[in-house]
Amino acid sequence: MGAHSRKCDWCGGGTPIVRDMEPLNSDYQYWCAECAQALIIKGDPIETYRELEGEPIYGRLLEEHCTLKRFYSFATA
Repeated sequence: MGAHSRKCDWCGGGTPIVRDMEPLNSDYQYWCAECAQALIIKGDPIETYRELEGEPIYGRLLEEHCTLKRFYSFATA
């Protein structure tokens, strides 16, 4: 399945912007902006991730909404 035809694993409708590289459940790896933001606000952000759109959209969401002082890592390979 191509990256542009994939949908968010949680809501099934949004276009994924981020991939969880170490998911607890492999059924939920790809997240749209709205669902990813909800995870951050809930206090359960993706810690090891890969941006999918070529822009740091998820990184900006972390900066804007994350109040926890944890280490996050952008997967480069």
